[in-house]
Amino acid sequence: MKNVRLYIKIEKSILIHHKVIRLKDVAKLYSPEDKLVEELYQQVLYIIKDDKKMDYIFSVMKLMELIHKTYADIEITNLGEADFIVQYEPSGKEKKLWEYFKVAFVCCIVFFGAAFTIMTFNEDASVEKVFGIIYKSVLGTEQGKASILEISYAVGLPLGIIIFFNHFSKLKTGNDPTPMQVQLRLYESDMDDTLIENSSREGKSFDVH
Repeated sequence: MKNVRLYIKIEKSILIHHKVIRLKDVAKLYSPEDKLVEELYQQVLYIIKDDKKMDYIFSVMKLMELIHKTYADIEITNLGEADFIVQYEPSGKEKKLWEYFKVAFVCCIVFFGAAFTIMTFNEDASVEKVFGIIYKSVLGTEQGKASILEISYAVGLPLGIIIFFNHFSKLKTGNDPTPMQVQLRLYESDMDDTLIENSSREGKSFDVH
């Protein structure tokens, strides 16, 4: 099939719930030949073998290779991303009760965290004074040198930071990059862009004349 042009548009991130990934799941195709598009949409790109939630990284070159196996002479124009992520999540639904519990738990954390923040702000960031007020209001007595609130705060603060940054491989709760990794990648990307721009301005980059 000669002199036929195919346009591909791919988003950077695609969420799927089934194991068989077809072209129709990851890309939008356009060509004057409607039958060609319908046939290509059914092409299998990849079959997921694991049952757990995972991210898969693909290059648009993989799609071009797959298309050229069927139509070697077709001209392909990519209008989307050069690399993209396929996020696979199993289709099994969580129990409603467990979902409600998680929502209620997060709401409680946000509520009490906001209340604690406002109280410490009003007391000029004096955490010890706020703990004393809470302790006396709840138990009706003055707190000792090391109350349960201070011990919980001392343990919970570093534990919360560790869980938030999620940076320890054996304790990681998912496959997503940690906030620290995201910031490092952003810094690396900004550094690369700066080096390229500086080299271009100073005339040190290798380019055609």
